[in-house]
Amino acid sequence: PLFPPIAIMADAVTIRTRKFLTNRLLQRKQMVVDVIHPGKANVSKADLREKLSKMYKSSTDNVFCFGFRTCFGGGRSTGFALVYDSVDAAKKFEPKGRLIRQGLQEAPERKTGRKQQKERKNRQKKVRGVKKAKIGKGK
Repeated sequence: PLFPPIAIMADAVTIRTRKFLTNRLLQRKQMVVDVIHPGKANVSKADLREKLSKMYKSSTDNVFCFGFRTCFGGGRSTGFALVYDSVDAAKKFEPKGRLIRQGLQEAPERKTGRKQQKERKNRQKKVRGVKKAKIGKGK
């Protein structure tokens, strides 16, 4: 690739990228990220985003890191990173959950809890007709 595949952090954390691909259709660069962090449990995604944004000369808002797994024995993690050309492209193509996690989108307000919805559904199964609506209101 045209970009430097290795970056070394101050406290002996090495970031290597491999399987680099420039995806023009989705306006992004995508890669597998290997993080070598001896003596540390893991490295935060915020640090990785910052380092990758410097490596690929982009804003931290355009970098999305996910799917990191620490290898057995520790000291090494592998995950995936996407570097979008712009924030607009990221908002267009990224899943809602990742946008919310990164703070580019607001999480929708939940009206009732998941467990309450399921309990209500199961109570409604036990009655027929217009009585179902009565149960929905709260008995």
